[in-house]
Amino acid sequence: MSNQTERRKANHIRISMNRDVQARGRTTCFEHVHLIHNALPEIDMRTVDMSTDFLNHNFAAPVFMGALTGGTKEAMKINATIAEAVEKMALGMGVGSQRAALEDRSLEETFAVVRRKAPTAFIAANVGGAQLVGGYNLREVERAIEMIDADAIVVHLNALQEAVQPEGQTSFEGLVAKIKEISQNVEKPVIVKETGAGIAAEEARRLEEAGVQAIDVSGSGGTSWAAVEYYRARNLKKTLQSRLGHAFWDWGIPTAVSVVEVTETVNIPVIASGGIRSGIDAAKALALGASLTSLSQPVLQVASKSVKDTEEFLTLIIEELRTVMFVVGARSIQDLQKVPLVLTGRMAEWLRVRGFEIDKFAQRGRNIEC
Repeated sequence: MSNQTERRKANHIRISMNRDVQARGRTTCFEHVHLIHNALPEIDMRTVDMSTDFLNHNFAAPVFMGALTGGTKEAMKINATIAEAVEKMALGMGVGSQRAALEDRSLEETFAVVRRKAPTAFIAANVGGAQLVGGYNLREVERAIEMIDADAIVVHLNALQEAVQPEGQTSFEGLVAKIKEISQNVEKPVIVKETGAGIAAEEARRLEEAGVQAIDVSGSGGTSWAAVEYYRARNLKKTLQSRLGHAFWDWGIPTAVSVVEVTETVNIPVIASGGIRSGIDAAKALALGASLTSLSQPVLQVASKSVKDTEEFLTLIIEELRTVMFVVGARSIQDLQKVPLVLTGRMAEWLRVRGFEIDKFAQRGRNIEC
């Protein structure tokens, strides 16, 4: 099983980097989120403060490198590169599913390298919801945390991916109870994240009630794991799974919509991920109520090159965010979450039909203290 898992993870990396696996007919809906320009910002751009506290850890900016990779020897360099960059920039990162290393201890180093390269950064461990239902218990979760001396544990939800994957594990029955058990018994905060299909208000409420301490919406409009599995199935000549992957390529809740569904429903921190490709996207997500923004696939691309390339990419994202904050008159992330914004198009229609009050975003006051 461990060799099969390792090969699958290696294929995921190659396909994500070399194939077009981005959403095709679905967007994140960030194009329907309009921050209102402030011609009189009354602040000095040099004083804009992007520092953020998340689960008792300080980030220099609300930018997180999402669950990326691990479990293969070729992934070790990528993880080390990202870790070195986030340590230098006082950001944070998550590793990909640690299943391969939990099955084969020889692969632990592909994950453990992260903490060595980033001794003070916020690092999140990762286990799959399907594996929890399939037999993982507190022992495996604690091993995943110990493997990288993690600050939090992520439980990833990938029902769609499992449904179209040739080797997919499609039993999710009893998962909420398992998440509750982990939340009550592990010392580290539990974060639950989707993997590209988004989280709706109803499920967010159930997760909060189960005791999780943060939710990563990981909405649709960015990387499609159905698309990744489509290419894998096609290479394996699995006709049924390849057709399923193609049919569900664009399935899910758009990221911007999911951010509103969740932030307007729960009282725990929310991470916005899924198709965030710029600091402008990040600013919109934060203005909608997210506590952190997370990127994965774009970071994977630059991390395969060098630490310098990774730092330059992240610096651009952060400077784009800083510029947005300046031109809307927001001196801090807290201020950014108070500025007015207009929701239009498909996003506005979705949220109205779902019963969310969206006009309040446009009516938010602009009396930000300077």
